[in-house]
Amino acid sequence: MATEMATPDAEGLDGIRMTWNSWPRTKVEASKCVIPIATSIHLIRPHNEIPTLPYTPLKCKTCSSILNPFARVDFQALIWICPFCFQRNHFPQHYSGISETNVPGELYPQFTTIQYTLNQQNPDFSTFSCVYLFVLDTCMLEEELGFAKLELKRAIGMLPDNAMVGFISYGTQVQVHELGFSDMSKVYVFRGSKELSKDQVLDQLGLGKRGGVGPGMMQKGGGSNLGVTRFLLPASECEYTLNSLLDELSTDQWPVPQGNRALRCTGVALSVAAGLLGACMAGAGARIVALVGGPCTEGPGTIVSKDQSEPVRSHKDLHKDAAPFFKKAVHFYEELAKQLVSQGHVLDVFASALDQVGVAEMKVAIEKTGGLVVLAESFGHSVFKDSFKHIFEDGEQSLGLSFNGTLEINCSKDIKIQGIIGPCTSLEKKGPAVSNTVIGEGNTTAWKLCGLDKNTCLTVFFDVSSSEKSDSSGNINPQLYIQFLTSYQSPDGQTKLRVTTITRRWVDAAVSNEELVQGFDQETAAVVVARLASYKMEMEEDFDATRWLDRNLIRLCAKFGDYRKDDPSSFTLNPSFSLFPQFMFHLRRSQFLQVFNNSPDETAYFRMLLNREGISNAAVMIQPTLTAFSFNSLPSPALLDVASIAADRILLLDAYFSVVIFHGMTVAQWRNMGYQNQPEHQAFAQLLQVPHDEAQAIIRERFPVPRLVVCDQHGSQARFLLAKLNPSATYNNANDMAAGSDVIFTDDVSLQVFFEHLQRLAVQSS
Repeated sequence: MATEMATPDAEGLDGIRMTWNSWPRTKVEASKCVIPIATSIHLIRPHNEIPTLPYTPLKCKTCSSILNPFARVDFQALIWICPFCFQRNHFPQHYSGISETNVPGELYPQFTTIQYTLNQQNPDFSTFSCVYLFVLDTCMLEEELGFAKLELKRAIGMLPDNAMVGFISYGTQVQVHELGFSDMSKVYVFRGSKELSKDQVLDQLGLGKRGGVGPGMMQKGGGSNLGVTRFLLPASECEYTLNSLLDELSTDQWPVPQGNRALRCTGVALSVAAGLLGACMAGAGARIVALVGGPCTEGPGTIVSKDQSEPVRSHKDLHKDAAPFFKKAVHFYEELAKQLVSQGHVLDVFASALDQVGVAEMKVAIEKTGGLVVLAESFGHSVFKDSFKHIFEDGEQSLGLSFNGTLEINCSKDIKIQGIIGPCTSLEKKGPAVSNTVIGEGNTTAWKLCGLDKNTCLTVFFDVSSSEKSDSSGNINPQLYIQFLTSYQSPDGQTKLRVTTITRRWVDAAVSNEELVQGFDQETAAVVVARLASYKMEMEEDFDATRWLDRNLIRLCAKFGDYRKDDPSSFTLNPSFSLFPQFMFHLRRSQFLQVFNNSPDETAYFRMLLNREGISNAAVMIQPTLTAFSFNSLPSPALLDVASIAADRILLLDAYFSVVIFHGMTVAQWRNMGYQNQPEHQAFAQLLQVPHDEAQAIIRERFPVPRLVVCDQHGSQARFLLAKLNPSATYNNANDMAAGSDVIFTDDVSLQVFFEHLQRLAVQSS
C-alpha cells in the first residue's frame, strides 16, 4: 500500500518533494525519463526545528540569492561565494566576528530552511490584523438562510477583536451595509443587472474623488478614510450591530414567476466587494468570504438563464460549446481576478446548494488569489459548518491564514523554470531561468500569493538546458542548487521571509540509470502526473487524458523495467517504480479524469484541491487508503480491492473528500440486534467505536472537512466504497469469490488485467 512507503514526514524540514531526486544532465536524457522534473513545495508549513532570525538576510550582489549553508566561506578574508552565480560577496561589518567555530545561523548545515522576521509593518495597517468582507446570498429557502446566518454569527464571534469586518448581502440587488452608525443603519443598493466599473461603485458609496478619499488612498492609521469608519469596523466594535442586522435579514423578497429561477446577481456582488476593499484596503491582507446558495442568473457572471426548463451547463455542453454563458462568465472572473491580485486581496467561496452555483466559472479568481473553496449540499451540512468554523479557529487548530505573499525562485544556471500549477499568479518577472515551455503560471521567476496558509503547496516544473558545457575552470559541478524565497504577512501582521535552499546531484543518465532509479519518488510522480493531466484537460481541446497516461506509463515501464524483448512473463519493475502503475490505474478511474458522473462545478472543485494540497493528501485523493477492523486482529491496512470486503469486518475508507465506515453484513446484523449494548459484548461495542474514532481524527486534521458516510454491506450508500475499489470480482467472474465478499457490477478492467496489458505492451520490440 502507498501509505506504508511514505515516511511519517517525507517532506522533512524543507517541505519539499521531487519526482526525481537525481537530475539527468541533458534535455534529451530528461525527456527520456517520461515523468517531468518537478518539485512540490509546502511554502509555510510549520516545523518546530526551523529557526527564526530577527535580522535582514544577506543577498548576493549579482543574482540576489540569499546566504545559505551551501555558500563557500573564506573566514580570513570575510568573503562568501554564491553557489548560484559564483559571485564573491563581502560580509558586512556586523559579521566581522565570524569564524569556523562561530558561524551565523544561516550557515549551519542543517538549516537549509530558515525564516527571517522583517518587521516591515505598513504604518497604515498596523492597527488591525486582517480584513474579512462577508458576502451573503439571500436567494434561498428560509431554513438555508437560517443555517448560513447562524454560522456567520459564530464566525464573527471567533474573530480577533482587531480584525476588520464588513458585510454585503445580495439577491436580485446588492446591499452594502454601513456598520459605522448603529443607531441608524444605512444600506447602499446596487442594481444586479448592470455591470459596474470600479469608479461607479466608489462614487455610489461616496468613496470616489468627491467622497474625500481617492481610491487606494489610505490616510494614516485609516482614521479619516470614510470607507473604513463606515463600512469596515473592528470585530469588537460591530459584533452587536452585525448580529442584529443578521437577525433582521430575510430571504430575497423579489417575486419569482412560476417556472423561473430566482434572480441572483453573484457577479455584481463580488464586483462591489472588490471595489470597496480596493478603495479602503488596497495592499492590506483582506478576504472576500462569499456564501453562495445557487446559480448566478442576473448581470455579469451569469451561468444559466432564468427559465428553469433550461438546465445548468454540463460537461457535455462545455465540450460541444453549447453553454451560451460560460465563456463570458469566465472572462468576467478573469478580470475580477486581475483586480483582486493587483489589490492583494483573496476570494473565498463557500457554495452550498443541490444544483451548481458556478464554481467552474469562479475557479480562475479563487485560484489566482489563493482563496479557499468548499462545496457542500446545504449550509446545515457538517461539510460547510465545520469547514467554515475551521477558518476562524485560533491556536493549534487554525489554518494559519497568511496574506500578501510572493515566491521567488533562484536556480543553478542550467535549470529553467517552466511554471507552477497551484494557487498563485505569475508576476511576469523575466530572467535567464525562464523556460520557453510554459506549464501553468509561467514566463516568470516570481509569483504573487494573495492568500496562503500552512497547507498551501505548489508544484514547480523545471527544464534542463545543459548541453554538457563545463564551467570556466573546466570542471563540471556535480551539484545543482535551487532556492525558494517566500515572503508573506503572518496572521499576527508581521512580515516574514522563509528561505529554503536545496541541492541535488546531476547524473549522467547516458552512462547509468542506477542513481536516477534510486532517486525516483513514485508518490510525488503520481500526484504531479495527475496535476499535469488535469491541467491539460482544461487547456487543450480534445486532449485524451486516459490515452496520454497509458502511453506515458508504457514508455516509463519500457525504459526502467527489466525484461527480455517480447516476453511479458520476464517483466519486473524495480521497487522504486513498483507502486506507480497502481497509482495510474486508480488515477484513470478518478474524479480528476472521469468527468462523466460529476458536474463542472464538482470537477473544478476537485482539481482546485488537488492543486493546492501536499503530496500525501493528494495521493489519497488519487488512491484512497483502506483500513480493516475485525475481532481477531489489530486494525491493519487492507488492499483497495473488492476482495477486502468480508461479512465480519468493518472497513474504513479515506478517499480525502469523503470518509466511509463500511460494516460487513454480519457486523451490521449484530449491531441492529443491539449486542453492543450488552455488558458481555464489550469487545463488540469497542470494535464498532474504533473506526469512528479513527474517522474523527482524519476529519479534524483536514480542510475542507470531508463528508462522513456510515453504511452497511448491500446498503444504498455502499456505493461510496465500491466505486473506489479494484473490481477484481465482477459479474463476469463471480464464481471464484470467497464467501461473504462482494461483487462489483462494472465493465471496468481490474488492476490485474491492467497490469497484464501493461507488461505485454512494455516489452514489445517495436
